[in-house]
Formats: sequence, C-alpha cells, structure tokens
Amino acid sequence: MELLVRRAGAIPRSGWLLVHAMAVFAFLYLPIAVLILYSFNGEGVGGFPPHHLTLDWYRILFADSAIWDSVLNSLKVAFSAIGISLAFGVPAALALERAQFPGKALFRQLVLLPLILPGIITGLSLSMLFHVMGTNLSLTTIVLGHGTALISVATTEIFAGLQKLDRAQEEASLDLGANYWQTFWRVTLPNLKLPIIGSALLIFTLSMDEIAVSFFLIGRDNTLPLEIWGRLRRGITPEINAVSAIIFAFSLVAIVLWYRLRVGSERAADVGAEIVEVAEGDAA
Repeated sequence: MELLVRRAGAIPRSGWLLVHAMAVFAFLYLPIAVLILYSFNGEGVGGFPPHHLTLDWYRILFADSAIWDSVLNSLKVAFSAIGISLAFGVPAALALERAQFPGKALFRQLVLLPLILPGIITGLSLSMLFHVMGTNLSLTTIVLGHGTALISVATTEIFAGLQKLDRAQEEASLDLGANYWQTFWRVTLPNLKLPIIGSALLIFTLSMDEIAVSFFLIGRDNTLPLEIWGRLRRGITPEINAVSAIIFAFSLVAIVLWYRLRVGSERAADVGAEIVEVAEGDAA
C-alpha cells in the first residue's frame, strides 16, 4: 500500500519536473529560434508572424564585404589565441599537477585570475600597457589580449584532464627506457587529446564572442562582435539575424563533432581496458 502511494505521488512530481524542464529550454532556446526564423522574414525584423519567407537577407549578407572582413579577422584572432593559450596553458597545467615548488598556491591563483577578472579590466590594463610601450593598436594587440585572457581556460581544462590521466602508462614508458620528453610527446600528450581539443573549442568560442577586451585593443580592423555591435547602434538589420543564424549552425556542428569524437575515444578506451583485462587473465 505504501509503495502504491509513493508511485502515485511520483507521477505529478515527474510531470511538474517535465514542465519545468520544458520552460527552461524554451527560455534558453526560443529567442534563438525566433532569430533564425526572422532571418528568413521578407518584411525584415518587424511584424509577427513572419511573412514572405525569403533568402534575400542571406544574399545581401554574402555580398557584404565589411561583415566578411570582420569574420576573417575574428577567425585569425581566434586561431592565434588558441595557439598562445595552449602554448602557455599546457606547461602551466603540468606545473600545477606534477611539480612542487615554493609559491605554488599563489601561482594557481594568478593563473586563474584572468578567468575571474571582468573583461573590461583586462582590456583596459592591456590597453594602458600597449600605450606605455608605444605599440599601435591592431589585430596583433587583440590576439595578445585574447591569448592572455584565455590562458586560464586552457590551464583549467588541461589540469582537469591530467587529474584523470592514468599515470601507469607514463611509468611504463619510463621503465622501458624512454626519457621524460619522449614520454611526454608519445604518451602524455596523446592521452590529453580530448582536453586539448575541448579547451581549443572553448577558447575559439570565447574569442569569437569577446567584445570587452577587443573594444580596448581594436585598431582599424573590426572583429565580428564589434562590427555587429556597431551596426546594432543604428538598429537591428536582417543581415545581423542571418549572420547570427550561420554562427549558430556552425556552433551546433562543432558541438556534434566534439560529441562524436568524445564518444569514439571513450569506446576505444573501453576496448583497450577490456583487452588489458583479457591479457592479464590469460597471463594468470
């Protein structure tokens, strides 16, 4: 009897949770759906429901050289920021996870500081630094700003991957005669493939979306967020909806590819573990 009461009480609760979940997802993704829908609206950004669905705004977008110049600039900055962040983030993560040295706790806080600081502080401080150095603002200064601000992202992601890493493979490599560099390049780094790819995707996304740091370090060449922001000051235009829809589609494809890569790697790891277990059983 008590079990039936519990089951009867669980039905409304689960139904309420379903409604709550649907409301949360609607709050998160309904604006994106509306944005994509209005990118095909023949009447621009006004009027509901949309009428006269068309691809004209995408044709106008593809003919807009200023938008595509800013997209190219953003891609240059994002890929350069990935290189800088990983070049400093991987050694920093290794130092935090493997090394013991005086001031390690302070070093950990300093590495994470750019992740905590508001972008306006990072951008303003770097702008003042470049001004003191006499450096002209350009895409190079934006690259340095994004790379500096996002080192902490690479460090935290790779540090988490190192904590999950099985040290037995590294120890076996060292026991078989490999030195530390050979072990790092042939064992440690391949096992950090997923954290490195994940941090690279996150850095790419944050760099493409960054506006506070870019605002203080921009020269004559606009990045995509600043180009969109400048146009929004004159009002919402349908081309903005179109480019936003394209960015969303690209992000969705990247997420799906990342998920498939992660699932494939996890399956390969499970197969490898089963092979090791079978080999150990045969040896016993």
